[in-house]
Amino acid sequence: MSQIQNQTAPEVVCAGILVADIFAPPLPRLPQEGELLKVDDFLMTVGGCAANTGADLARLGVRAAVMGKVGEDIFGDFVINDLAHKGLDAAHIRRSETYGTSRTVILPVIGQDRRYIHTVGANADFTPADLDLDTVMAARVFYVGGYLLAPALTAAALAEIFQLAQQRGVQTVLDVAGVGASSDLEALRPILPHTDVFLPNDDEALLLTGERDPLRQAQIFLDLGARVAGITLGAQGAIVRTAQDTVRAGVYPVDVVDPSGSGDAFDAGFIVGMLEGWSLARTVAFAAAAGACACTALGCTAGVRTRAETEAFIRNHASILTAPDA
Repeated sequence: MSQIQNQTAPEVVCAGILVADIFAPPLPRLPQEGELLKVDDFLMTVGGCAANTGADLARLGVRAAVMGKVGEDIFGDFVINDLAHKGLDAAHIRRSETYGTSRTVILPVIGQDRRYIHTVGANADFTPADLDLDTVMAARVFYVGGYLLAPALTAAALAEIFQLAQQRGVQTVLDVAGVGASSDLEALRPILPHTDVFLPNDDEALLLTGERDPLRQAQIFLDLGARVAGITLGAQGAIVRTAQDTVRAGVYPVDVVDPSGSGDAFDAGFIVGMLEGWSLARTVAFAAAAGACACTALGCTAGVRTRAETEAFIRNHASILTAPDA
């Protein structure tokens, strides 16, 4: 491979679920039966963990490729074109001949948690055969997001790919979505021994482990083989553990418009720290800042800032890192 190709090849491959998202603006309330509630303009954007994390990485200055599956429809065209417009390598996205593109309608209500109306679509058709393994193995980090929402991406196959990636010197990062019960932990057991960083949120970790204490949740994932286990806690921050270290982070004060995608932005910020070889504490602080900024605009990625802007944001705020038992 030529030097120019090396300089333009993706540093990170983001694989997993891809969605065409339609956001209503923040609503004062849900409409009554039969009522027409007039609002400001809707937002249509690409969503899904792989797309969100990839777009955030591009915004943070990282060369990234996205792999996933969309339908042979206008929504699939939109997903591919929008990701390319955001500076991502979208050439490896495949088309399903069976399903349409996954779509989600997001209804944010002021003072309430978001509501989602979702069709799985082509994500149900995303298989290991849809991954361009040559590109994956040439990257520095391989991220899989939304695992458990892509049913054809089996545990055995993903574990084999993660193992091969680690053998080739590629760091592996895993995030989940759609956790339904503790039985889903069985779908993680083969993969976690080959996972460098596992980043679920506390609700997902509770369902997986039955534990409410995020320190205990993280320890269970470490015991199952993950090298780093991070639990994002929403408005309570995050806890990240390794065998030797524990870092707890609070939250940066921001005006929250829409928290959608904040976990994916945290993942992207964490990957930046991995690429740079930062300490765990610096990595967590940067990831938390990326996640906080994501909450300041409607949609999953619009609020994320450039790397320089994110670093300035951190300098302009007091440290959010606290003692692990605080």
